[in-house]
Amino acid sequence: QVQLVESGGGLVQAGGALRLSCAASGRIYNLNTMGWHRQAPGKQRDLVATMTSGGITNYEESVKGRFEISRDNDKYTVYLQMNSLKPEDTAVYYCNTDAAVWTSRGSVTTGDYWGQGTQVTVSA
Repeated sequence: QVQLVESGGGLVQAGGALRLSCAASGRIYNLNTMGWHRQAPGKQRDLVATMTSGGITNYEESVKGRFEISRDNDKYTVYLQMNSLKPEDTAVYYCNTDAAVWTSRGSVTTGDYWGQGTQVTVSA
């Protein structure tokens, strides 16, 4: 099992910045892709940005040039620096990873894990 705990959300004015963090813990063998998704009220959950363990990134088109994803593999932590925030960025942001974890029998299995979400609100 892997637990993901997000932090850093809040209320900010348009044009402002926030930095989200997501720390993973548990019986981790390896964290593969880590990323961020978001869900606005009444909408589906959409990908924002991902980063592989090798550092390859992928961004949703509307956040390119404004958001930057990074990770600290030693700390099992992924970050999302969000700049030039817009009201349309308002959503609950969820951390996600596909991870290899140790089982109680000493083998390794893979799974997809999500955090509980952190609210980001951007006022006009």
